[in-house]
Amino acid sequence: MATRLGKEDRKAAAAAYKERKSVAGVFAVRCASAGAVWAGGAPDLDKIQNRLWFQLKMGTCPHRSLQAAWNAHGAESLAFEVIERLEEELAFARAAALKARVAHWAASLAAEAI
Repeated sequence: MATRLGKEDRKAAAAAYKERKSVAGVFAVRCASAGAVWAGGAPDLDKIQNRLWFQLKMGTCPHRSLQAAWNAHGAESLAFEVIERLEEELAFARAAALKARVAHWAASLAAEAI
């Protein structure tokens, strides 16, 4: 049975969530059945897999080839992995660094950039 949080507990939990640091980085999605790989970057690696999987389940993923692989082979054939985490010192240039690292990993993995 779930316990109910008091008002102060909810406020503390919300404050802790807002204060947590997000970690930017590069990730890959691999399709074992098709042998395809997609590489992408995210400002918060903790959330990107949930977002992608939700979009794929709903059929609304903007990356057509990834959606096609999901539709053809199912969730079981796709694997998510974090390839690289960016340093926190790059905060001011995070977007440019993330874009460059995604391009690097897409080339080295022969992956489609997403």
